Amino acid sequence: MEFNAFKMDGLGNDFVIIDQRKEDVILTNDQIIKICNREFIGCDQLIYIKKDVDLDAELEFYNSDGSKSDACGNGTRCVAHLLSKENNKKEINLTVASKVLKSKIFENNLVETSIGSPKIKWDEIPLSKNSDTKNLNIKLIDNENNEFTGGIAVNVGNPHVIFFIENIDKFNLKKIGPEIENHELFPEKCNVTLAKKISQNLIKVKVWERGAGLTKACGTAACATAVAANLEKLSNSKTEIEFSTGKLLISIDEKNNISMLGPVSKIKEIKINI
Repeated sequence: MEFNAFKMDGLGNDFVIIDQRKEDVILTNDQIIKICNREFIGCDQLIYIKKDVDLDAELEFYNSDGSKSDACGNGTRCVAHLLSKENNKKEINLTVASKVLKSKIFENNLVETSIGSPKIKWDEIPLSKNSDTKNLNIKLIDNENNEFTGGIAVNVGNPHVIFFIENIDKFNLKKIGPEIENHELFPEKCNVTLAKKISQNLIKVKVWERGAGLTKACGTAACATAVAANLEKLSNSKTEIEFSTGKLLISIDEKNNISMLGPVSKIKEIKINI
């Protein structure tokens, strides 16, 4: 089977995008895993663009391990940019897991996407038992065998746990990530973020993404980190989240709606033969 697709990324968080409105491409789980494999095409997530009667399109996300994902902030921003070129529109509305996500397109490949309000109650994350979502008491051990205990749980379309740590480079996220992702507290697994506050409005992060592993950037992790950092004062906050490849600006308005602003790559058209 040969078909057309697009390759894009947001701060290195990369995607293969398949437009099902134009081609009847339906992939098996194994084919999705193969496409995401970096020895073949390679990406963090595969995205389907589907027809939506009322809005610009509907999106469906799959992680590199073949599992389905309910949300992908950078992926949504990339598709919004792609569709804005197609429709010559500066505002794109997309359905993602029954939610409507609104995006604004700016100059220089900048896209802002609103993802709604966060969930911070234990059964909304969800957690497997009633727990203090501001301190899950999960134990981490750094490279020098020092213990750290904490973890803040936030759901921004998918479950996240954020650890605010003085030195994020002292922790082996490749080892810690899958352990926490599959922790018994998270029945739907979770994304794992190590975060360091640089200043009141700047946080440096490293992310292990549920179903994808280590990633250069993650839009929903950026949103969840900003929420976790501002839990006591959610309203009207603006926080820059810094990845190794660049920054996303996360804004939380007076109604606790979150939006993320950042760059997306140029659109690359590719052919896949699988």
